[in-house]
Amino acid sequence: MASVSMRSARKAFGTVEVIPSIDLDVADREFVTLVGPSGCGKSTLLRMIAGLESVTAGDIYIGDERVNDVPPMRRDVAMVFQNYALYPHMTADGNMSFGLRIRRMVADRIRTTVDDAARMLNLSSLLQRLPSQLSGGQRQRVAMGRAMVRKPRLFLFDEPLSNLDAKLRVQMRIEIKSLHRRLGSTSIYVTHDQIEAMTMADRIVIMNAGRIEQQGTPEELYDRPANLFVAGFIGSPAMNLLRGRVDPGNRFVLDDGTVAAAAPPGVEAGRELILGVRPEHVGLAETGVGAIAGSVIEIEPTGADTHVISRIAGHQVTASIRGRVRTAPGSAIQVRFPADTLHWFDAQSGVSLERRAG
Repeated sequence: MASVSMRSARKAFGTVEVIPSIDLDVADREFVTLVGPSGCGKSTLLRMIAGLESVTAGDIYIGDERVNDVPPMRRDVAMVFQNYALYPHMTADGNMSFGLRIRRMVADRIRTTVDDAARMLNLSSLLQRLPSQLSGGQRQRVAMGRAMVRKPRLFLFDEPLSNLDAKLRVQMRIEIKSLHRRLGSTSIYVTHDQIEAMTMADRIVIMNAGRIEQQGTPEELYDRPANLFVAGFIGSPAMNLLRGRVDPGNRFVLDDGTVAAAAPPGVEAGRELILGVRPEHVGLAETGVGAIAGSVIEIEPTGADTHVISRIAGHQVTASIRGRVRTAPGSAIQVRFPADTLHWFDAQSGVSLERRAG
């Protein structure tokens, strides 16, 4: 396997700069996800590593080799695409063995290699079927098998689960992560789905407008978002974000004068801040000290949890409550934001106060 390094890598299509400049390191055998909204440049970055897009400036290394001018077929990289990219006239067996036949591998070794991969992916009984005779999940496993049999030094996944239904996506997430562990491979996985990123990655790289906003373990990004973009992107339901200012009594006051929480220590009076609180940390409260009045907008039962969406001082606030909640839209509600769960961001720059202090 191999590490990947990008140094001041830039990509422009004519006058349109898609990736201004990125530095990124992926360790040998690491599973890294690139995640961000549509159009943020994550798929372009993956294609640059694969050699399907040229580098406008900067350098890309796979292992110790600078690969800027190395054609895709010589990079020893396998890519799994969103649309499977299977040959429709070939069986699953033919698709999986095609690359090995092109390399003129001996027939017995091809048979052994394909059969081993098929067993690992539960495809042994499907090898003689054409892609049109396979389900979406089976086709994706064939595409993964085609990549596996080459035994590349690097696996690249470009939103491979986007065309699958919700249940199958969960199963395929498990299979891809399990496959990564068994093969000991280096993998870079692109997705716009933050749940996929959180559940699969050793490390997440969050991109926005061609730049890296933050990178770290799923827990680090969830617990210590560097800025408002990361805070709002990671987590489902999304983090609640409320704008206000610090009053002379060191209280955080919303625009209508509602006191939402004690302000963080050392912040000057009059400064505008954004308070962030995860839905699972919003508590339903009785009237009293620390309770904030609002009204229920909607109730969303999800099974084990109930999402209570309310209007608090002009802000929409979602609480994720374990179990059932007996209330209805239009009802009065009291919520509380526990002090030790709050995140604070500068209202102008969007940067976390914790990040700025560090």
